[in-house]
Amino acid sequence: MHIRLIAVGDRQPSWVDEAFNNYSARFPREWKFRLDQIASARRTKKDKSGHAMQTEGEQVLARIGANEQVVLLDERGKQMTSPGLAARLADWQADGRDLCFIIGGADGVSDACRERASFTWSMSSLTLPHGLARVLFAEQMYRAWTLQAGHPYHRE
Repeated sequence: MHIRLIAVGDRQPSWVDEAFNNYSARFPREWKFRLDQIASARRTKKDKSGHAMQTEGEQVLARIGANEQVVLLDERGKQMTSPGLAARLADWQADGRDLCFIIGGADGVSDACRERASFTWSMSSLTLPHGLARVLFAEQMYRAWTLQAGHPYHRE
C-alpha cells in the first residue's frame, strides 16, 4: 500500500519542512510515502466566490487515482485517539488500496473534494495552520504505525 499526502500550499516555514521530514522519514518503507504539494490559488480580497477553493479542488482531484481511498483532514471530521487511528490505519491497510490524505487550502476544500473522501478525520476541533497540520499528521501517522508494530514510542 502506498500512502500519500496531497497538501495545498507549496511554501512552508523551514520549521514545518524540518519537522514534517523528520517524522515522514521514519515511516515504513512499504508505505512508499509521498507528499504532493499544490500551489495555493491566487486570492483577492474582494473575491468571495470561492473561485480559489474550486481551482485548488480541481487540482487535488486531478491527482487522485480512481481506486485510491481518500481521507480528508478537516476540523469537522471524526476525532480519534492515537490507538483509534492505529486501528483505522490497520483497516485501511487491510483494504489493500492506496491511501491518499488531503489537506485543503486557506478556505478549505471544494464540495467535490469533500464528496470524494470516504472518511473525514479531524485532528483537532481547533483550526490549525496548514503547516502545523502537516507536522501533526506526520507525527500521528508515525505514532499509529509504532502502535501497530509494538514499538515503545507510544506510552499510555
